[in-house]
Amino acid sequence: MAHEMTRLEAFRALHQGPGAFVIPNPWDAGSARLLAALGFAALATSSGACAGTLGRRDGSVTRDEALAHARAIVQATELPVSADLEKGFGDSPAAAAETIRLAAECGLAGGSIEDATGRKEQPLYDFNQAVERVAAAAEAARAAGFFLTARAENFLRGKADLDDTIRRLQAFEKAGADVLFAPGLPDLAAVRTVCASLSKPVNFMAGIRGKSFSVAELEAAGVRRISLATSLYRAAMSGLLEAAREVKEHGSFGYLERSLATPDLNRFLQG
Repeated sequence: MAHEMTRLEAFRALHQGPGAFVIPNPWDAGSARLLAALGFAALATSSGACAGTLGRRDGSVTRDEALAHARAIVQATELPVSADLEKGFGDSPAAAAETIRLAAECGLAGGSIEDATGRKEQPLYDFNQAVERVAAAAEAARAAGFFLTARAENFLRGKADLDDTIRRLQAFEKAGADVLFAPGLPDLAAVRTVCASLSKPVNFMAGIRGKSFSVAELEAAGVRRISLATSLYRAAMSGLLEAAREVKEHGSFGYLERSLATPDLNRFLQG
């Protein structure tokens, strides 16, 4: 990142570019440094990966824990970082706004607020409350110099309603969100419809089998930003599981032949 540009300025510029960019999701400082060394221009946290590093499932991390996790990734590189801030760690608009304020203080360039409640009996906030929460978060983001993403969670929460998803995203856009995001869209036709319905940048989440498309396909559909959710963390954990099973079940160490040697790994790290 150019020294004359702040992280926020660099992050905004990425969304104004001619095509789509990929924003991968590290799960700790080491993975952040590796991704930065590969040439990615920005990073994002993942609530699921954050929870996984603590041995928990997604949705069980506190605000303090999420912000500490984000701060470690921010400090690992000079790249702009956007955080998965779930629902803002509270139901009220004021809670969402406070989360944005605290996130900006961590050095984050941006972050997301979603309309999922985390409750099985009512998976989504009703329309008006969802919009009020985004509006409060957007006001706090403007005051703090922060790039806000608003997420409509219908397709991840059992409500495969594209019309309602677009209605929510359009309202979030009007409420002041900088980026719009509907994770779990089923196909490229739905992606194109969402992008054509909005004037601000759209984020697509790659990471679901059968519902992840190439960068070229997503760019052609109108997507500006592509995040990877927990997929890189899951890929790393898949490698761990495969290696550990080989040792436990076969008493062999063939995984060593497929692994980075320590000097090769160290080239991505500091100190």
